[in-house]
Amino acid sequence: MKSLQLLTTFCLTFILLSSLQVNAQKFSGLDKSPMDAAIYRADRNGPALAKVIYSRPQLNGRDLSSLAPNGKVWRTGANESSEITFYNDVTIGGKSIKAGTYTLFTIPGEKEWTIIINSDINTWGSYSYDQSKDVARVMAPVSSGTESLEAFSIAFADDGTMYLGWDTLRIAVPIK
Repeated sequence: MKSLQLLTTFCLTFILLSSLQVNAQKFSGLDKSPMDAAIYRADRNGPALAKVIYSRPQLNGRDLSSLAPNGKVWRTGANESSEITFYNDVTIGGKSIKAGTYTLFTIPGEKEWTIIINSDINTWGSYSYDQSKDVARVMAPVSSGTESLEAFSIAFADDGTMYLGWDTLRIAVPIK
């Protein structure tokens, strides 16, 4: 009889402890600006040549100019500063950049955006942006797309051009 009580106590204790562990970790809901990645490969089966990790803010009825104001350094997304990794040395707008990981900042403008490759990584937002750590700054023209994008988006074309898009705004950044 005692062994049955002991076994019952052990089983109940085990069940109780197991159920507590299931609830030990609380997971938050989906981020309002979820993280995403854009990867460039010269061909589908080839190695990655560039990768951008960024968060995708939504317009949610807001004006684009209030989210990425002209003339101000922007983190090129939301939350953590966007990071771009080049797996080989590249050229952007005639500026040579060594293989490595960098922060991708931008300065929006009406007719063109300044694209900034900065060596200070693992930063949140653009609050601690330090211009002295810029590796390259290039200008990229603004154009308009026919489709409105609710979420800020980054994509690579087959030729390596990196596109930034939000609302109907499009920025093309040629990477060689």
